[in-house]
Amino acid sequence: MSTATETARVPVLRFATGVLRPLLNVVVTMTAVVVLWIVFLQVYDLDPLVAKSPVDIFHYLFTGADAGAHRSLVASGLGRTLLDAGFGFVAGLVAAVGVAVVFVLLRSVEQALLPMAVVVRSVPLVAMTPLITLVFGRGLMATTVISGLVVFFPALVTMTFGLRSASRQAADLCRAYGAGSWTVARKVMLPSAVPAFFASARVGVPGALIGAMLAEWLSTGQGLGYAMLKDSSTFDYDHLWASVAVLTAVSALAYNIIAAVETVALARFAPDIRPGT
Repeated sequence: MSTATETARVPVLRFATGVLRPLLNVVVTMTAVVVLWIVFLQVYDLDPLVAKSPVDIFHYLFTGADAGAHRSLVASGLGRTLLDAGFGFVAGLVAAVGVAVVFVLLRSVEQALLPMAVVVRSVPLVAMTPLITLVFGRGLMATTVISGLVVFFPALVTMTFGLRSASRQAADLCRAYGAGSWTVARKVMLPSAVPAFFASARVGVPGALIGAMLAEWLSTGQGLGYAMLKDSSTFDYDHLWASVAVLTAVSALAYNIIAAVETVALARFAPDIRPGT
């Protein structure tokens, strides 16, 4: 009886640990960032007018006389950047999954399109941004494309590898019962690629934010990306450093939220695989 009870507790303990660990990781990550930030300022002895410390940013956002206005200003830009990054993240990840499935099922398509993808990937995104802006304008569509491209290429490689790691025996069994290629992909390959999907998602979060900020710098003139560019020219270094700190915290939080969701998904689809592997 006790053995059965202990066996039943294992998934519960694994779930609780898997969810709590990402929250602890956020605290550890941000603590490490703050420590490195302080060490960097101390080692290089930078001008306090330009290089702001964590204490300066805390005062700017929470304890200063105008802290409320400063938080509203940062939050306004952050909201736009998260919108841009969110659309790009979803678009890039969904496109990568779809193209990876096509590549795995149709090798001729992969052989025809993969060289083109490599060529596009080799072009610096900064050089592509004016062309993307010309085609898609300066709105949400352009930022979605730019941010999505940053997410798409690493996710495509990871998802293709994940789909091809599916059990050949399970795929052959499905085919023996008359399943077509798309059914095999849906029933066997995609569940096997769940770890690869979440690995792509974790890597894609900071990439989507970088892509969104690049689009805001060079194209839309909105969001924290453009605000940080303006801050550097108007010497508003408090807002500049506060924006960097907030974006770092948001990126770490989003990364670890995905890690927590991964724990739940793997417990359902791949209980033998540890999260993060």
